[in-house]
Amino acid sequence: MKLNLQEIPRVKTLSKEEFIQNYFKPQRPVVIEQFIEDWPAYSKWNLEYIKEIAGEKEVPLYDDRPVKHDEGFNEPHAKMNMADYVDLLKKGPTKFRIFLWNVLKEVPQLQKDFSYPDFGIKLMKSLPMLFFGGSNSHTFMHYDIDLANIFHFHFEGKKECILFPQSETKYLYKIPHSLIVREDIDFSNPDLEKWPALKKAKGYKARLEHGNLIYIPEGYWHHMKYITPGFSMSLRAIARKPKNFGMAVYNILIMRHFDNMMRRLKGQTWIDRKNQKAITVTNKYL
Repeated sequence: MKLNLQEIPRVKTLSKEEFIQNYFKPQRPVVIEQFIEDWPAYSKWNLEYIKEIAGEKEVPLYDDRPVKHDEGFNEPHAKMNMADYVDLLKKGPTKFRIFLWNVLKEVPQLQKDFSYPDFGIKLMKSLPMLFFGGSNSHTFMHYDIDLANIFHFHFEGKKECILFPQSETKYLYKIPHSLIVREDIDFSNPDLEKWPALKKAKGYKARLEHGNLIYIPEGYWHHMKYITPGFSMSLRAIARKPKNFGMAVYNILIMRHFDNMMRRLKGQTWIDRKNQKAITVTNKYL
């Protein structure tokens, strides 16, 4: 038995009016296949180009090891020059990923290669972020701290996306006081005997290739797996629904600071207790 996932609708292109009416207002995901072919990035951006213009930059690397009590919020697991990292990606599978790498701050010249599309909602132009990964590397199932509307543009290779709306949170084994679910769940091939509540969760899936754009509605859970080495860029717009905006404010101003304080005070006991509570709370919905 597999997860209950439906294919995300795919369109070749999309007008602003169609996007607002059919996807933004109802908060439904969509993949747009041919939206950025007029960007210089469409023909220029690949791993070799990134290596050429940013090879000397030191980059933070993350893998899929479980969260530890003595690690800070988004603290990297390793660091490496971008040139060496690209070579590592091309050599074979690696768990190391880069995420939330700010284009404007790190390589300002990349901004010349793309434009901010008019989707009818205001994008945060100070936060274009790059994400890199090697074959079979993946993110934990998570949602973003600000519950933003995300426009995720993929470059080079193939990437698998699994999404769930916030309405399905109760079935996902969410860790309390965090933005992730149990880290030992493999969403590419989940053990539904061990995690039976997942059978009730209704979500979406899509595979991205070079030049594809996926719209991830505000607050959606997402799991990204790199089928082959590649990278993506995300643009974002703030959450518009009052409930989601309120949750974003709470996450940023209260939740993450409370969690960090409890890690310092209780250590690994706090992490273990949260992991166990994810099971007991979720199993109430079986």
